[in-house]
Amino acid sequence: MNTKKSPLGQTLTLPHTVLSQFPHPHQAESQIALIDSSTNQQVTYAQLQRSIRSLASGLYHGLGVRKGDVVFVLSTNSLLYPTICLAVFSIGAILTTANPLNTESEIVEQVRDSRAKLAISAPEELHKLVPTGVPIILTSRKPNNDSLSIEEVIECCDHSEFPQPKLAQSDTAAILYSSGTTGTSKVFHPMFHIYGLAFFALGLFCSGTATVLMQKFKFQAMLHAIKAHKVNNIPAVPPVILGLVKYTSKAGFESELSSLRRVGSGAAPLSKELGDGFRERFPWVEIRQGYGLTESCRAATFFVSDNDAKARSGSAGRLVPSFCAKVVDIETGKVLPPYREGELWLKSPTIMKGYLGNVEATSAIIDSDGWLKTGDLCYIDGDGFIFIVDRIKELIKHNGYQVAPAELEAVLLSHPTIMDAAVIPVEDDEAGQIPMAYVVKAAGSELTEAK
Repeated sequence: MNTKKSPLGQTLTLPHTVLSQFPHPHQAESQIALIDSSTNQQVTYAQLQRSIRSLASGLYHGLGVRKGDVVFVLSTNSLLYPTICLAVFSIGAILTTANPLNTESEIVEQVRDSRAKLAISAPEELHKLVPTGVPIILTSRKPNNDSLSIEEVIECCDHSEFPQPKLAQSDTAAILYSSGTTGTSKVFHPMFHIYGLAFFALGLFCSGTATVLMQKFKFQAMLHAIKAHKVNNIPAVPPVILGLVKYTSKAGFESELSSLRRVGSGAAPLSKELGDGFRERFPWVEIRQGYGLTESCRAATFFVSDNDAKARSGSAGRLVPSFCAKVVDIETGKVLPPYREGELWLKSPTIMKGYLGNVEATSAIIDSDGWLKTGDLCYIDGDGFIFIVDRIKELIKHNGYQVAPAELEAVLLSHPTIMDAAVIPVEDDEAGQIPMAYVVKAAGSELTEAK
């Protein structure tokens, strides 16, 4: 749990810090915090604050959740997700989130591994949690089901108080499970992921932003939400940016995205070609790439200037405050100078405490001086801009050379009728490994293996 001392000496907790940035009470009653893109339901900052306080009280008094207890959350994005997260943090409990696409066995294992005391589940995911034997609350009421819901807890505990926990800087706030260095597929910023959690459940509320949520990502629904709600800033992943460039090549489509002013890219490298293609197609929109990991608990790099982003297209930006970085030779372990490719190592107070119950895995990724070995291949130019090349373990060893799949994918994606591409290694007796590509053709494309 991140804490710090205020100028008056009071210890500030994560939820207190976020809630203290909410608009003034007079503005909070009318200022929109959240909008559900599918239902158009809206939540004001005042309603959000009351819901957080009521749920925290219900978790403490009604369900016996205490400081250090683990609360497991299994749900797609929803208007209640930020309330759940901030309520759990408010009583000093520990949050652990899961991907709703995970199988029942994966869910059961995570509940066991995290030692969850209570589970909160979307109604449609309930069956995956039943085998755990852990008490379950539904996010919303379900017909013909007697299970308690978060909505009912909030209603029953309206305006109730609860003891403020004493929290220290070293207290655990969350146990997060993600692809990390193990490499499962990337997602479009759901709230169970560190990106979505940091942005949509915490950070954006500090700026008084109105956030439009999508329960599940669908490209057409995203376009509709941008137009309907005049969205001006979206986070995205490179495949979505590629989709915007290629899908919106139809005449007159710019008006659909006229409100958009900035796109942030993360979760995978954004190639120079794709970034430049986006800028050419949408000259009124800034596109800035950043880089971070679940293990770093936040973005480690970002662009603060659109001019820099244009001049260093393909870069993930410079280090953000509190981070140090070095590039290390993957064979010798020596620190490399600018423009030499090696593994990116990061150091910051925000780096995770470690992998839960796995000292060996923790020591393998965090050295004795606190440097996090990211597993990403990169280089840093003479001005401190970081260029992520690829995951080291995904490099293809061809005739003794290291070939980055991401670079080959970027070449393929420059083809006008290829919507997406993935390159993998295939064993070869002579070359060691050769690259093989899977491509997704655009609708109506006559693309063949020959051309």
